[in-house]
Amino acid sequence: MKQLIISSINHNLNNAIALLDAIDSNTYKNTSVGPYYSSIGSHIRHTLDFFDCIISGLDSNNIDLTARKRDETLSTDKKSAINYIYQLQETLLSYVDVNTDYLINVTDNMGQGKVTVNYTLESILSHANSHATHHYAIIGYILDHLKVEIKINGFGYNPTSPVNKREGI
Repeated sequence: MKQLIISSINHNLNNAIALLDAIDSNTYKNTSVGPYYSSIGSHIRHTLDFFDCIISGLDSNNIDLTARKRDETLSTDKKSAINYIYQLQETLLSYVDVNTDYLINVTDNMGQGKVTVNYTLESILSHANSHATHHYAIIGYILDHLKVEIKINGFGYNPTSPVNKREGI
């Protein structure tokens, strides 16, 4: 199962690379779309931060999703984001043969303070992949508002969405 999860994440990350290859730097950094005025780059950075928290916390068995690095270079420099994604994909592949028969402490802020719950590696990676898809959907709205048309099949859609409604951006 872990191999399928990692393969799915890497496919999703490949879609991010395809997007970054298809847009120019100004589009990547554009913050003109309300109501939040966030850029595509900030959403890419945010999704990568989530994965970084997982990787950073695995050895100590304490993943803190509130301890994001927020490296603004990833928000503003497409090439840095692409290189980070390639490194992330390599790291994820190294987890295929790792023993995961234990629970991992994962801390997040649910809106009323931090809470720590137990996950498996597979469950936190699945959560991170769904989180990325959610932000890809927001990126789709930003692109639409900017009148930038790109087709990446399935980008921003949950795989359980009916196929006739899952065109992608």
